[in-house]
Amino acid sequence: MKIIENVSLKEHSTMRLGGNARYYCEVKDMFELKEAVEFADSKSIDAIMIGIGSNIIWQDSGYPGLVIVSNIKNYEVNQSLNQVFITVGSGDNWDEVVAKTVESGLSGLEHLSLIPGTAGGTPIQNVGAYGGEISQTLTSLQAYDRELKDFITLSNADCEFGYRTSRFKGKDKGRFFIFSITFSLSKDPPRGPFYASLDSALKKQNITRPTSADIRREVINIRTNKLPDPKQYPNCGSFFANPIIELDQLREIKEDYPKIKYWELPEGNIKVSAAWLIEAIGLKGYVEKNTGMRVWDKQPLILVNDHATTTAQLVAFRDAVVDKIKNKFEITLTQEPEII
Repeated sequence: MKIIENVSLKEHSTMRLGGNARYYCEVKDMFELKEAVEFADSKSIDAIMIGIGSNIIWQDSGYPGLVIVSNIKNYEVNQSLNQVFITVGSGDNWDEVVAKTVESGLSGLEHLSLIPGTAGGTPIQNVGAYGGEISQTLTSLQAYDRELKDFITLSNADCEFGYRTSRFKGKDKGRFFIFSITFSLSKDPPRGPFYASLDSALKKQNITRPTSADIRREVINIRTNKLPDPKQYPNCGSFFANPIIELDQLREIKEDYPKIKYWELPEGNIKVSAAWLIEAIGLKGYVEKNTGMRVWDKQPLILVNDHATTTAQLVAFRDAVVDKIKNKFEITLTQEPEII
């Protein structure tokens, strides 16, 4: 393992913005991971482990600590009755992991097809799409604990998953460095009900009993048609989380906007479509020359770096969108990718 100083981070974020890392290294096994964290401890500096940076935006000032890129690869299969346990490395390409499980006739991850990034990032944000979430299949993960200075195993419950969050993003941010993840998948076909757009796509194909391969194919079709390729159009995927509001507030909004898109939650609150809110105020496809940012015209949840050169420009654009939504609907959008 080689530790390098003063490395540009623009190529380590799919938004292609940010300054330099004070220190940078790549790790491929638990020994190198431990060595890297011990180096950061010896310098009394922060450390962060990343994949391709698909959910990270670096500050213009850069990162003052050690950036660890995970090249930890693994794909291990264990079976128990009708369940199959898959263990993958934190550096494994996420969509390749999903593809392997589907090709093996397993279900559980197919809704999360074509999400950019590596496996290690999925538990941090409890990544979800089209009705599926990492928390639904993750059984455990192995991580290096910076406090205990050793590798430990955390169960699903230990991860404290929530909507697009976990303990790794909250109270224990920076403590754990994820090494591997184990998922429990099924040999049975996927069960409905399915996400509205996915269900509609399946019905158009006259598929009433979809396999995991059917789900994966349709999810890929939907994502390909709606979402920009970050290699071609720098972005970090869905930039805003769907906000949660109370029923009374929904009723007030529906008086002026009866077609507002929302979902009722089990606890009685309402999850509102952030994409609908952005489109409702006319920002879908909006381009701002001053900041070099734009809202993607096929999916307004995506903020694209059109020609921005600084993270400050992105932040200014983000704040303008948030303010417009706040002023119109009294709803505050929160961003999903992390600015570090």
